[in-house]
Amino acid sequence: QVQPVESGGGAVQAGDSLTLSCLASWRSFGIYAMAWFRQAPGKEREFVGFISRSNLNTYYADDFMKGRFTISRDNAKNTVYLQMNSLKPEDTAVYYCAAGTPVRITSSPEFWGQGTQVTVSS
Repeated sequence: QVQPVESGGGAVQAGDSLTLSCLASWRSFGIYAMAWFRQAPGKEREFVGFISRSNLNTYYADDFMKGRFTISRDNAKNTVYLQMNSLKPEDTAVYYCAAGTPVRITSSPEFWGQGTQVTVSS
């Protein structure tokens, strides 16, 4: 069963940093690209970024996120990370980890975690 499990969420102050982790429970972790999405209160879920299976490529939703958010993966630990710096109140959301094939990873990955809450106060 392919089930990503997120951890590391919490309540922080604006300007703080936070790193989310996503542990993969399946074998052959490297066969899937891994992505992060988020859903803010009252808003639709949005794509944050993804990292390729080979760990060579990352892509972020837009330039606003690029630089503050960094995605990395450690295939030896079956884990993908989302490093978030200079957090803002508008980053408050439930953050989801997802695994999928390259064709679907930015829009509708095949496998989703349960999400972890990040709350940023001003």
